[in-house]
Amino acid sequence: MLDISPGTKIDTMLSKLGQALESGDIDAAVNLFQADCYWRDLVTFTWNLKTLEGHEQIRDMLTSQLAATKPSNFVQDTKEAASEAGGVTDGWFEFETAVARGYGHIRLKDGLIWTLLTTMTELKGHEEPKGVRRPMGAEHGHDRDRKTWKEKREIAAAELGYSVQPEVVIIGGGQGGIALGARLRQLGVPTIIIEKNERPGDSWRKRYKSLCLHDPVWYDHLPYIPFPENWPVFTPKDKVGDWLEMYTKVMELNYWGSTTAKSAQYDEKTGEWTVVIERDGKEVVLRPRQLVLATGMSGKANVPKFEGQDVFKGEQQHSSQHPGPDAYAGKKVVVIGSNNSAHDICAALWEAGADVTMLQRSSTHIVKSDSLMEIGLGDLYSERAVEGGMTTRKADLIFASLPYRIMHEFQIPIYDKIREKDADFYSSLEKAGFILDFGDDDSGLFMKYLRRGSGYYIDVGACDLVIDGSIKLKSGVDVSHLTENAVVLKDGTELPADLVVYATGYGSMNGWAADLISREVADKVGKCWGLGSNTTKDPGPWEGEQRNMWKPTQQEALWFHGGNLHQSRHYSQYLSLQLKARQVGIDTPVFGLTKSHHLS
Repeated sequence: MLDISPGTKIDTMLSKLGQALESGDIDAAVNLFQADCYWRDLVTFTWNLKTLEGHEQIRDMLTSQLAATKPSNFVQDTKEAASEAGGVTDGWFEFETAVARGYGHIRLKDGLIWTLLTTMTELKGHEEPKGVRRPMGAEHGHDRDRKTWKEKREIAAAELGYSVQPEVVIIGGGQGGIALGARLRQLGVPTIIIEKNERPGDSWRKRYKSLCLHDPVWYDHLPYIPFPENWPVFTPKDKVGDWLEMYTKVMELNYWGSTTAKSAQYDEKTGEWTVVIERDGKEVVLRPRQLVLATGMSGKANVPKFEGQDVFKGEQQHSSQHPGPDAYAGKKVVVIGSNNSAHDICAALWEAGADVTMLQRSSTHIVKSDSLMEIGLGDLYSERAVEGGMTTRKADLIFASLPYRIMHEFQIPIYDKIREKDADFYSSLEKAGFILDFGDDDSGLFMKYLRRGSGYYIDVGACDLVIDGSIKLKSGVDVSHLTENAVVLKDGTELPADLVVYATGYGSMNGWAADLISREVADKVGKCWGLGSNTTKDPGPWEGEQRNMWKPTQQEALWFHGGNLHQSRHYSQYLSLQLKARQVGIDTPVFGLTKSHHLS
Protein backbone atom coordinates (compact mmCIF):
# COMPACT_ATOMS: atom_id res chain seq x y z
CA MET A 1 0.00 0.00 0.00
CA LEU A 2 1.09 3.59 -0.64
CA ASP A 3 2.21 5.52 2.42
CA ILE A 4 -0.05 8.57 2.50
CA SER A 5 0.57 9.50 6.12
CA PRO A 6 0.54 13.21 7.07
CA GLY A 7 4.33 13.17 7.33
CA THR A 8 4.68 11.75 3.81
CA LYS A 9 2.32 14.38 2.41
CA ILE A 10 4.36 17.15 4.04
CA ASP A 11 7.66 15.64 2.84
CA THR A 12 6.36 15.39 -0.72
CA MET A 13 5.11 18.97 -0.80
CA LEU A 14 8.28 20.38 0.77
CA SER A 15 10.36 18.52 -1.81
CA LYS A 16 8.30 20.00 -4.66
CA LEU A 17 8.35 23.48 -3.16
CA GLY A 18 12.07 23.38 -2.46
CA GLN A 19 12.85 22.11 -5.96
CA ALA A 20 10.74 24.82 -7.61
CA LEU A 21 12.22 27.62 -5.52
CA GLU A 22 15.83 26.42 -5.81
CA SER A 23 15.54 26.12 -9.58
CA GLY A 24 13.90 29.53 -9.89
CA ASP A 25 10.72 28.09 -11.42
CA ILE A 26 8.23 30.62 -10.11
CA ASP A 27 5.27 29.20 -12.05
CA ALA A 28 5.89 25.74 -10.63
CA ALA A 29 6.10 27.17 -7.10
CA VAL A 30 2.91 29.23 -7.47
CA ASN A 31 1.01 26.23 -8.85
CA LEU A 32 1.68 24.32 -5.62
CA PHE A 33 -0.70 26.73 -3.84
CA GLN A 34 -4.45 26.44 -3.99
CA ALA A 35 -6.38 29.43 -5.36
CA ASP A 36 -7.40 30.58 -1.87
CA CYS A 37 -3.91 30.67 -0.33
CA TYR A 38 -1.75 32.65 2.05
CA TRP A 39 2.01 32.95 2.51
CA ARG A 40 3.01 34.84 5.63
CA ASP A 41 6.68 35.76 5.61
CA LEU A 42 8.46 37.13 8.67
CA VAL A 43 11.68 38.61 7.23
CA THR A 44 13.17 35.62 5.36
CA PHE A 45 11.99 36.36 1.80
CA THR A 46 10.67 39.92 2.05
CA TRP A 47 12.85 41.62 4.70
CA ASN A 48 9.46 42.70 5.95
CA LEU A 49 6.48 41.31 7.82
CA LYS A 50 4.24 40.51 4.90
CA THR A 51 1.32 38.25 4.07
CA LEU A 52 0.86 37.38 0.41
CA GLU A 53 -2.72 36.47 -0.50
CA GLY A 54 -3.46 34.51 -3.67
CA HIS A 55 -1.36 33.42 -6.63
CA GLU A 56 -0.66 36.87 -8.07
CA GLN A 57 0.72 38.35 -4.84
CA ILE A 58 2.92 35.28 -4.32
CA ARG A 59 4.11 35.50 -7.92
CA ASP A 60 4.94 39.20 -7.54
CA MET A 61 6.93 38.56 -4.36
CA LEU A 62 8.91 35.68 -5.83
CA THR A 63 9.60 37.61 -9.04
CA SER A 64 11.05 40.41 -6.94
CA GLN A 65 12.83 38.44 -4.21
CA LEU A 66 13.60 34.85 -5.19
CA ALA A 67 16.90 35.40 -7.00
CA ALA A 68 18.40 37.31 -4.07
CA THR A 69 16.90 35.06 -1.37
CA LYS A 70 18.30 31.77 -2.73
CA PRO A 71 16.16 29.46 -0.54
CA SER A 72 17.26 25.85 -0.08
CA ASN A 73 17.12 22.73 2.10
CA PHE A 74 13.39 22.59 2.82
CA VAL A 75 13.25 19.71 5.29
CA GLN A 76 10.45 18.58 7.57
CA ASP A 77 11.18 19.00 11.29
CA THR A 78 11.24 15.39 12.47
CA LYS A 79 10.88 16.49 16.10
CA GLU A 80 7.38 17.80 15.38
CA ALA A 81 5.02 15.19 13.96
CA ALA A 82 2.79 16.22 11.08
CA SER A 83 -0.94 15.90 11.71
CA GLU A 84 -4.24 15.81 9.87
CA ALA A 85 -7.72 16.95 10.86
CA GLY A 86 -10.78 18.21 9.03
CA GLY A 87 -9.22 17.72 5.60
CA VAL A 88 -6.17 19.86 6.52
CA THR A 89 -2.66 18.43 6.86
CA ASP A 90 -0.14 20.54 8.74
CA GLY A 91 3.55 20.23 9.48
CA TRP A 92 6.73 22.04 10.46
CA PHE A 93 9.92 22.53 8.46
CA GLU A 94 13.38 24.04 8.44
CA PHE A 95 15.00 25.82 5.50
CA GLU A 96 17.83 28.18 4.59
CA THR A 97 18.35 31.29 2.51
CA ALA A 98 21.61 32.77 1.27
CA VAL A 99 22.09 34.66 4.52
CA ALA A 100 19.81 33.05 7.10
CA ARG A 101 18.26 29.94 8.60
CA GLY A 102 14.52 29.75 8.90
CA TYR A 103 11.65 27.78 10.33
CA GLY A 104 8.17 27.40 8.97
CA HIS A 105 4.72 25.90 9.14
CA ILE A 106 2.63 24.56 6.26
CA ARG A 107 -1.02 23.58 5.87
CA LEU A 108 -2.22 21.48 2.94
CA LYS A 109 -5.78 21.27 1.70
CA ASP A 110 -6.85 19.11 -1.26
CA GLY A 111 -3.21 18.31 -1.98
CA LEU A 112 -2.12 21.95 -2.35
CA ILE A 113 -0.69 24.58 -0.01
CA TRP A 114 -3.35 26.55 1.85
CA THR A 115 -1.18 28.49 4.34
CA LEU A 116 2.59 28.86 4.52
CA LEU A 117 4.57 30.55 7.28
CA THR A 118 8.27 31.31 6.83
CA THR A 119 10.21 32.94 9.68
CA MET A 120 13.83 33.96 10.12
CA THR A 121 15.54 32.14 13.00
CA GLU A 122 19.12 33.39 12.71
CA LEU A 123 21.61 35.06 10.39
CA LYS A 124 24.46 32.88 9.17
CA GLY A 125 27.72 33.93 10.76
CA HIS A 126 25.87 36.03 13.33
CA GLU A 127 24.26 33.36 15.50
CA GLU A 128 23.43 34.08 19.11
CA PRO A 129 26.09 32.87 21.60
CA LYS A 130 24.01 30.08 23.09
CA GLY A 131 24.24 26.32 23.40
CA VAL A 132 27.61 25.16 22.09
CA ARG A 133 28.45 28.82 21.31
CA ARG A 134 27.83 30.12 24.82
CA PRO A 135 30.67 32.29 26.21
CA MET A 136 33.20 30.74 28.59
CA GLY A 137 32.79 33.46 31.22
CA ALA A 138 35.95 32.55 33.11
CA GLU A 139 39.33 33.24 31.53
CA HIS A 140 41.64 30.44 32.61
CA GLY A 141 45.35 31.05 32.66
CA HIS A 142 47.20 34.14 33.88
CA ASP A 143 47.60 37.73 32.74
CA ARG A 144 48.69 40.67 34.87
CA ASP A 145 46.47 43.06 32.92
CA ARG A 146 43.44 40.83 32.98
CA LYS A 147 40.12 42.52 33.73
CA THR A 148 37.18 40.87 35.44
CA TRP A 149 33.74 40.56 33.90
CA LYS A 150 32.55 43.38 36.17
CA GLU A 151 35.37 45.69 35.12
CA LYS A 152 34.79 45.00 31.43
CA ARG A 153 31.08 45.60 31.83
CA GLU A 154 31.62 48.90 33.66
CA ILE A 155 34.07 50.15 31.01
CA ALA A 156 31.73 49.24 28.14
CA ALA A 157 28.75 50.86 29.86
CA ALA A 158 30.71 54.06 30.56
CA GLU A 159 31.93 54.37 26.97
CA LEU A 160 28.69 53.65 25.11
CA GLY A 161 26.94 56.86 24.16
CA TYR A 162 30.01 58.96 24.82
CA SER A 163 33.27 57.76 23.22
CA VAL A 164 31.48 54.90 21.43
CA GLN A 165 28.22 55.48 19.56
CA PRO A 166 25.37 52.94 19.73
CA GLU A 167 24.07 51.26 16.60
CA VAL A 168 20.52 51.39 17.94
CA VAL A 169 18.71 53.72 20.31
CA ILE A 170 15.43 52.49 21.77
CA ILE A 171 13.14 55.18 23.14
CA GLY A 172 11.02 53.56 25.84
CA GLY A 173 12.14 51.15 28.52
CA GLY A 174 8.98 49.18 29.21
CA GLN A 175 8.61 45.49 28.38
CA GLY A 176 8.91 46.18 24.64
CA GLY A 177 12.16 48.11 24.82
CA ILE A 178 13.59 45.65 27.34
CA ALA A 179 12.72 42.55 25.28
CA LEU A 180 14.19 44.09 22.12
CA GLY A 181 17.24 45.27 24.03
CA ALA A 182 17.85 41.72 25.24
CA ARG A 183 17.62 40.33 21.71
CA LEU A 184 20.02 42.95 20.38
CA ARG A 185 22.44 42.36 23.26
CA GLN A 186 22.62 38.68 22.35
CA LEU A 187 23.26 39.58 18.72
CA GLY A 188 26.10 41.93 19.63
CA VAL A 189 24.35 45.12 18.51
CA PRO A 190 25.43 48.10 20.69
CA THR A 191 22.14 49.49 22.01
CA ILE A 192 21.00 52.09 24.51
CA ILE A 193 17.49 52.08 25.99
CA ILE A 194 16.20 55.54 26.96
CA GLU A 195 13.57 55.66 29.73
CA LYS A 196 12.15 58.71 31.50
CA ASN A 197 11.37 56.72 34.68
CA GLU A 198 14.13 56.05 37.19
CA ARG A 199 14.06 52.23 37.25
CA PRO A 200 13.09 49.44 34.88
CA GLY A 201 9.54 48.41 35.71
CA ASP A 202 8.48 51.86 36.94
CA SER A 203 5.97 52.15 34.11
CA TRP A 204 4.12 49.31 35.88
CA ARG A 205 4.84 50.36 39.47
CA LYS A 206 3.35 53.81 38.92
CA ARG A 207 -0.04 52.55 37.72
CA TYR A 208 -3.09 52.14 40.00
CA LYS A 209 -2.36 49.70 42.80
CA SER A 210 -4.91 47.00 41.89
CA LEU A 211 -3.48 46.51 38.39
CA CYS A 212 -2.58 42.93 37.44
CA LEU A 213 -1.80 41.38 34.10
CA HIS A 214 -5.03 40.08 32.57
CA ASP A 215 -3.08 37.67 30.36
CA PRO A 216 -1.89 34.42 31.99
CA VAL A 217 1.73 33.64 32.78
CA TRP A 218 2.18 31.14 29.91
CA TYR A 219 1.38 33.94 27.45
CA ASP A 220 3.72 36.49 29.02
CA HIS A 221 7.28 35.06 29.16
CA LEU A 222 10.13 37.35 28.11
CA PRO A 223 12.86 36.11 25.72
CA TYR A 224 15.52 33.82 27.18
CA ILE A 225 14.26 33.79 30.79
CA PRO A 226 10.77 32.32 31.25
CA PHE A 227 8.91 32.98 34.47
CA PRO A 228 9.57 30.24 37.06
CA GLU A 229 7.07 27.40 37.45
CA ASN A 230 5.70 28.81 40.71
CA TRP A 231 5.00 32.25 39.23
CA PRO A 232 1.37 33.37 39.71
CA VAL A 233 -1.04 32.93 36.81
CA PHE A 234 -1.86 36.66 36.80
CA THR A 235 1.09 38.84 37.74
CA PRO A 236 0.54 41.89 39.99
CA LYS A 237 1.97 45.12 38.57
CA ASP A 238 4.73 45.55 41.16
CA LYS A 239 5.85 41.97 40.66
CA VAL A 240 6.05 42.61 36.90
CA GLY A 241 8.08 45.73 37.67
CA ASP A 242 10.54 43.81 39.84
CA TRP A 243 10.91 41.10 37.19
CA LEU A 244 11.68 43.68 34.50
CA GLU A 245 14.28 45.33 36.75
CA MET A 246 15.94 41.99 37.50
CA TYR A 247 15.80 41.00 33.82
CA THR A 248 17.40 44.26 32.69
CA LYS A 249 20.34 43.73 35.04
CA VAL A 250 20.83 40.02 34.37
CA MET A 251 20.65 40.49 30.59
CA GLU A 252 23.29 43.27 30.86
CA LEU A 253 21.23 45.91 29.09
CA ASN A 254 22.45 49.48 28.69
CA TYR A 255 19.43 51.05 30.33
CA TRP A 256 19.49 54.80 30.83
CA GLY A 257 16.81 55.57 33.42
CA SER A 258 15.78 59.09 34.46
CA THR A 259 16.64 60.12 30.91
CA THR A 260 14.48 62.21 28.59
CA ALA A 261 14.54 62.11 24.80
CA LYS A 262 14.22 65.71 23.63
CA SER A 263 14.53 65.54 19.84
CA ALA A 264 15.60 63.33 16.95
CA GLN A 265 16.53 64.11 13.37
CA TYR A 266 17.63 61.81 10.54
CA ASP A 267 20.41 62.75 8.12
CA GLU A 268 19.80 61.02 4.79
CA LYS A 269 23.37 61.67 3.63
CA THR A 270 25.19 60.16 6.61
CA GLY A 271 22.51 57.57 7.39
CA GLU A 272 22.56 58.61 11.05
CA TRP A 273 20.11 59.95 13.58
CA THR A 274 20.96 62.83 15.85
CA VAL A 275 19.14 62.08 19.09
CA VAL A 276 19.33 64.71 21.81
CA ILE A 277 18.69 63.41 25.30
CA GLU A 278 18.99 64.76 28.83
CA ARG A 279 20.76 62.55 31.35
CA ASP A 280 21.90 63.50 34.84
CA GLY A 281 20.96 67.10 34.10
CA LYS A 282 23.25 67.22 31.06
CA GLU A 283 22.47 67.18 27.37
CA VAL A 284 23.95 64.25 25.49
CA VAL A 285 23.90 63.79 21.70
CA LEU A 286 23.63 60.22 20.41
CA ARG A 287 24.22 59.27 16.78
CA PRO A 288 22.72 55.84 16.14
CA ARG A 289 22.06 54.42 12.71
CA GLN A 290 18.70 52.99 13.79
CA LEU A 291 16.00 54.50 16.02
CA VAL A 292 13.25 52.40 17.62
CA LEU A 293 10.19 53.91 19.29
CA ALA A 294 9.14 51.39 21.93
CA THR A 295 6.90 53.85 23.70
CA GLY A 296 4.04 51.39 23.90
CA MET A 297 0.58 51.09 22.42
CA SER A 298 -0.66 52.18 25.83
CA GLY A 299 1.65 55.13 26.12
CA LYS A 300 0.26 58.30 24.55
CA ALA A 301 -2.79 59.13 26.63
CA ASN A 302 -5.94 60.09 24.77
CA VAL A 303 -7.75 62.73 26.86
CA PRO A 304 -11.02 63.96 25.36
CA LYS A 305 -11.85 67.65 25.30
CA PHE A 306 -15.10 68.67 26.96
CA GLU A 307 -16.47 72.13 27.63
CA GLY A 308 -16.10 73.03 31.28
CA GLN A 309 -12.98 71.02 32.05
CA ASP A 310 -11.36 74.32 33.02
CA VAL A 311 -14.10 75.19 35.55
CA PHE A 312 -14.46 71.78 37.20
CA LYS A 313 -13.22 72.15 40.79
CA GLY A 314 -12.49 68.49 41.49
CA GLU A 315 -9.64 66.33 40.23
CA GLN A 316 -9.29 65.10 36.63
CA GLN A 317 -6.97 62.24 35.67
CA HIS A 318 -6.32 60.03 32.70
CA SER A 319 -6.42 56.38 33.77
CA SER A 320 -2.65 56.13 33.25
CA GLN A 321 -2.19 58.83 35.93
CA HIS A 322 -4.68 57.39 38.42
CA PRO A 323 -2.78 56.60 41.64
CA GLY A 324 -5.31 54.20 43.09
CA PRO A 325 -8.38 54.52 45.28
CA ASP A 326 -7.01 55.33 48.74
CA ALA A 327 -7.64 59.07 48.70
CA TYR A 328 -11.20 58.77 47.41
CA ALA A 329 -13.12 56.92 50.13
CA GLY A 330 -16.51 58.59 50.47
CA LYS A 331 -15.92 60.66 47.32
CA LYS A 332 -18.07 60.73 44.20
CA VAL A 333 -16.16 59.50 41.14
CA VAL A 334 -17.15 59.37 37.49
CA VAL A 335 -15.08 57.06 35.32
CA ILE A 336 -15.52 57.81 31.63
CA GLY A 337 -14.91 54.60 29.70
CA SER A 338 -15.87 50.94 29.94
CA ASN A 339 -12.84 48.89 28.93
CA ASN A 340 -10.12 47.14 30.99
CA SER A 341 -8.79 50.15 32.91
CA ALA A 342 -12.25 51.57 33.56
CA HIS A 343 -13.48 48.33 35.12
CA ASP A 344 -10.32 47.82 37.19
CA ILE A 345 -10.40 51.38 38.52
CA CYS A 346 -14.14 51.30 39.26
CA ALA A 347 -13.81 48.04 41.20
CA ALA A 348 -10.86 49.32 43.25
CA LEU A 349 -12.67 52.58 44.01
CA TRP A 350 -15.77 50.69 45.16
CA GLU A 351 -13.61 48.49 47.42
CA ALA A 352 -12.13 51.65 48.95
CA GLY A 353 -15.57 53.06 49.71
CA ALA A 354 -16.00 55.53 46.87
CA ASP A 355 -19.35 56.26 45.21
CA VAL A 356 -18.41 55.38 41.66
CA THR A 357 -20.26 55.66 38.35
CA MET A 358 -19.06 54.15 35.08
CA LEU A 359 -20.03 56.08 31.96
CA GLN A 360 -20.25 53.70 29.00
CA ARG A 361 -20.35 55.78 25.82
CA SER A 362 -20.18 52.90 23.32
CA SER A 363 -20.54 49.12 23.35
CA THR A 364 -17.87 46.94 24.96
CA HIS A 365 -16.81 43.33 24.49
CA ILE A 366 -16.67 41.41 27.76
CA VAL A 367 -15.15 37.97 28.27
CA LYS A 368 -14.78 36.23 31.62
CA SER A 369 -11.17 35.51 32.49
CA ASP A 370 -11.72 31.82 33.25
CA SER A 371 -13.62 31.31 29.98
CA LEU A 372 -10.89 33.03 27.99
CA MET A 373 -8.24 30.88 29.68
CA GLU A 374 -10.14 27.64 29.15
CA ILE A 375 -11.59 28.11 25.66
CA GLY A 376 -9.60 30.94 24.10
CA LEU A 377 -6.04 30.27 25.26
CA GLY A 378 -6.04 26.79 26.74
CA ASP A 379 -4.76 24.89 23.70
CA LEU A 380 -1.65 27.07 23.38
CA TYR A 381 -0.99 28.97 26.61
CA SER A 382 -1.95 27.01 29.74
CA GLU A 383 -0.67 24.36 32.12
CA ARG A 384 -2.71 21.86 30.12
CA ALA A 385 -0.87 22.90 26.96
CA VAL A 386 2.53 22.64 28.67
CA GLU A 387 1.72 19.16 29.97
CA GLY A 388 0.75 18.19 26.42
CA GLY A 389 4.19 19.17 25.13
CA MET A 390 3.42 22.70 23.96
CA THR A 391 6.34 25.13 24.16
CA THR A 392 6.14 28.91 24.13
CA ARG A 393 7.96 29.03 20.78
CA LYS A 394 5.63 26.52 19.17
CA ALA A 395 2.55 28.29 20.53
CA ASP A 396 3.80 31.62 19.19
CA LEU A 397 4.43 30.11 15.76
CA ILE A 398 1.05 28.37 15.61
CA PHE A 399 -0.63 31.69 16.39
CA ALA A 400 1.58 33.44 13.81
CA SER A 401 0.77 30.82 11.16
CA LEU A 402 -2.87 31.90 10.88
CA PRO A 403 -3.12 34.73 8.33
CA TYR A 404 -4.97 37.75 9.64
CA ARG A 405 -7.37 37.65 6.68
CA ILE A 406 -8.94 34.41 7.91
CA MET A 407 -8.10 34.55 11.62
CA HIS A 408 -11.60 35.74 12.52
CA GLU A 409 -13.01 32.51 11.06
CA PHE A 410 -11.07 30.57 13.71
CA GLN A 411 -12.06 33.00 16.47
CA ILE A 412 -15.82 33.15 15.88
CA PRO A 413 -16.47 29.52 17.03
CA ILE A 414 -14.44 30.18 20.20
CA TYR A 415 -16.57 33.15 21.16
CA ASP A 416 -19.77 31.34 20.17
CA LYS A 417 -18.80 28.71 22.77
CA ILE A 418 -18.01 31.38 25.35
CA ARG A 419 -21.28 33.16 24.69
CA GLU A 420 -23.19 29.91 25.17
CA LYS A 421 -21.25 28.95 28.32
CA ASP A 422 -21.74 32.35 29.95
CA ALA A 423 -25.22 33.14 28.64
CA ASP A 424 -26.64 33.93 32.09
CA PHE A 425 -23.73 36.27 32.82
CA TYR A 426 -24.26 38.23 29.60
CA SER A 427 -28.00 38.36 30.20
CA SER A 428 -27.43 39.83 33.66
CA LEU A 429 -25.07 42.48 32.28
CA GLU A 430 -27.59 43.54 29.66
CA LYS A 431 -30.36 43.72 32.28
CA ALA A 432 -28.11 46.10 34.23
CA GLY A 433 -28.01 48.32 31.13
CA PHE A 434 -24.55 47.38 29.90
CA ILE A 435 -24.19 47.53 26.10
CA LEU A 436 -22.36 44.42 24.88
CA ASP A 437 -20.74 43.46 21.61
CA PHE A 438 -18.52 40.64 20.34
CA GLY A 439 -16.82 42.69 17.64
CA ASP A 440 -18.23 43.71 14.28
CA ASP A 441 -18.23 40.08 13.09
CA ASP A 442 -18.60 38.30 16.47
CA SER A 443 -14.92 37.32 16.45
CA GLY A 444 -14.28 38.51 19.99
CA LEU A 445 -11.34 39.82 21.94
CA PHE A 446 -8.24 38.91 19.92
CA MET A 447 -9.52 40.42 16.71
CA LYS A 448 -10.62 43.57 18.54
CA TYR A 449 -7.14 43.80 20.03
CA LEU A 450 -5.40 43.30 16.69
CA ARG A 451 -7.70 45.64 14.79
CA ARG A 452 -8.00 48.53 17.23
CA GLY A 453 -6.29 47.69 20.53
CA SER A 454 -9.37 48.68 22.52
CA GLY A 455 -13.05 48.03 23.16
CA TYR A 456 -12.93 45.11 25.59
CA TYR A 457 -12.65 44.01 29.21
CA ILE A 458 -11.39 40.68 30.52
CA ASP A 459 -13.64 40.24 33.53
CA VAL A 460 -11.84 39.48 36.78
CA GLY A 461 -14.75 40.49 39.02
CA ALA A 462 -15.84 44.04 38.25
CA CYS A 463 -18.80 42.91 36.16
CA ASP A 464 -20.51 41.45 39.23
CA LEU A 465 -20.37 44.93 40.78
CA VAL A 466 -21.97 46.41 37.65
CA ILE A 467 -24.67 43.70 37.67
CA ASP A 468 -25.63 44.26 41.32
CA GLY A 469 -25.42 48.06 41.06
CA SER A 470 -22.44 48.52 43.36
CA ILE A 471 -20.76 50.22 40.43
CA LYS A 472 -23.38 52.59 39.06
CA LEU A 473 -23.76 52.51 35.30
CA LYS A 474 -24.83 55.11 32.79
CA SER A 475 -24.66 53.81 29.23
CA GLY A 476 -25.36 54.86 25.67
CA VAL A 477 -24.84 58.58 26.15
CA ASP A 478 -21.88 60.94 25.83
CA VAL A 479 -20.66 63.92 27.85
CA SER A 480 -22.12 67.34 27.14
CA HIS A 481 -19.97 69.40 29.50
CA LEU A 482 -18.55 69.70 33.00
CA THR A 483 -19.72 72.11 35.66
CA GLU A 484 -17.86 73.05 38.83
CA ASN A 485 -18.96 69.83 40.54
CA ALA A 486 -20.57 67.50 37.99
CA VAL A 487 -20.36 65.75 34.64
CA VAL A 488 -23.40 66.68 32.56
CA LEU A 489 -24.49 64.22 29.88
CA LYS A 490 -26.14 64.96 26.55
CA ASP A 491 -29.46 63.60 27.83
CA GLY A 492 -29.39 66.17 30.64
CA THR A 493 -28.31 63.76 33.39
CA GLU A 494 -25.97 65.30 35.97
CA LEU A 495 -23.41 63.05 37.63
CA PRO A 496 -21.97 64.77 40.73
CA ALA A 497 -18.21 64.27 40.91
CA ASP A 498 -15.22 64.98 43.10
CA LEU A 499 -12.99 63.10 40.65
CA VAL A 500 -13.29 62.42 36.92
CA VAL A 501 -11.15 59.60 35.52
CA TYR A 502 -10.72 59.53 31.75
CA ALA A 503 -10.33 55.83 30.96
CA THR A 504 -10.39 56.79 27.32
CA GLY A 505 -7.48 54.86 25.89
CA TYR A 506 -4.42 55.89 23.95
CA GLY A 507 -3.46 57.48 20.67
CA SER A 508 -1.48 55.96 17.80
CA MET A 509 2.22 55.42 18.39
CA ASN A 510 3.17 57.69 15.50
CA GLY A 511 2.08 60.51 17.81
CA TRP A 512 5.38 59.91 19.63
CA ALA A 513 7.20 60.43 16.33
CA ALA A 514 5.42 63.77 15.95
CA ASP A 515 6.57 64.84 19.41
CA LEU A 516 10.16 63.63 19.12
CA ILE A 517 10.97 64.06 15.42
CA SER A 518 8.36 66.07 13.52
CA ARG A 519 4.74 66.05 12.43
CA GLU A 520 6.00 65.61 8.86
CA VAL A 521 7.72 62.32 9.76
CA ALA A 522 4.71 61.15 11.78
CA ASP A 523 2.44 61.75 8.79
CA LYS A 524 4.95 60.16 6.42
CA VAL A 525 4.89 56.99 8.53
CA GLY A 526 1.17 57.10 9.22
CA LYS A 527 -0.97 55.36 11.80
CA CYS A 528 0.48 52.49 13.81
CA TRP A 529 -1.54 49.39 14.69
CA GLY A 530 -4.58 47.89 13.01
CA LEU A 531 -5.01 45.63 10.00
CA GLY A 532 -7.14 47.77 7.69
CA SER A 533 -10.11 45.46 8.30
CA ASN A 534 -12.65 48.23 7.68
CA THR A 535 -14.25 47.47 11.02
CA THR A 536 -14.88 49.94 13.86
CA LYS A 537 -11.77 52.06 14.51
CA ASP A 538 -9.75 50.04 11.97
CA PRO A 539 -10.34 51.78 8.63
CA GLY A 540 -9.29 50.20 5.34
CA PRO A 541 -7.67 49.53 2.98
CA TRP A 542 -6.68 46.02 3.99
CA GLU A 543 -3.01 45.74 4.99
CA GLY A 544 -2.78 42.15 6.19
CA GLU A 545 -0.28 42.93 8.96
CA GLN A 546 -0.12 45.32 11.90
CA ARG A 547 0.52 48.78 10.48
CA ASN A 548 4.16 49.87 10.89
CA MET A 549 4.91 47.44 13.71
CA TRP A 550 8.24 45.56 13.91
CA LYS A 551 9.08 46.22 10.25
CA PRO A 552 10.46 48.91 7.92
CA THR A 553 8.44 52.12 7.70
CA GLN A 554 8.24 54.95 5.18
CA GLN A 555 10.88 56.75 7.26
CA GLU A 556 14.27 55.18 6.72
CA ALA A 557 15.82 53.71 9.89
CA LEU A 558 12.74 54.40 12.06
CA TRP A 559 11.01 51.44 13.69
CA PHE A 560 8.07 50.86 16.04
CA HIS A 561 7.98 48.13 18.67
CA GLY A 562 5.10 47.57 21.06
CA GLY A 563 2.15 45.44 22.04
CA ASN A 564 1.53 43.03 24.88
CA LEU A 565 4.17 40.81 26.48
CA HIS A 566 3.47 38.02 23.97
CA GLN A 567 4.06 40.33 21.00
CA SER A 568 7.09 41.97 22.62
CA ARG A 569 8.62 38.53 23.05
CA HIS A 570 7.77 37.07 19.65
CA TYR A 571 8.22 40.02 17.30
CA SER A 572 11.36 41.34 18.99
CA GLN A 573 13.13 38.37 17.38
CA TYR A 574 12.29 39.53 13.85
CA LEU A 575 12.97 43.19 14.53
CA SER A 576 16.34 42.38 16.11
CA LEU A 577 17.38 40.31 13.07
CA GLN A 578 16.43 43.14 10.72
CA LEU A 579 18.52 45.55 12.76
CA LYS A 580 21.47 43.14 12.99
CA ALA A 581 21.47 42.61 9.23
CA ARG A 582 21.71 46.35 8.67
CA GLN A 583 24.50 46.69 11.24
CA VAL A 584 26.72 44.15 9.47
CA GLY A 585 25.92 45.31 5.94
CA ILE A 586 23.78 42.43 4.73
CA ASP A 587 21.67 43.45 1.74
CA THR A 588 18.05 43.81 2.87
CA PRO A 589 15.84 44.44 -0.17
CA VAL A 590 12.43 45.21 1.34
CA PHE A 591 9.41 43.91 -0.53
CA GLY A 592 6.01 45.52 -0.16
CA LEU A 593 6.85 48.53 2.01
CA THR A 594 3.47 49.68 3.31
CA LYS A 595 2.10 53.01 2.14
CA SER A 596 0.66 55.44 4.64
CA HIS A 597 -3.13 55.66 4.46
CA HIS A 598 -4.01 57.20 7.84
CA LEU A 599 -2.27 60.00 9.69
CA SER A 600 -3.39 59.13 13.21
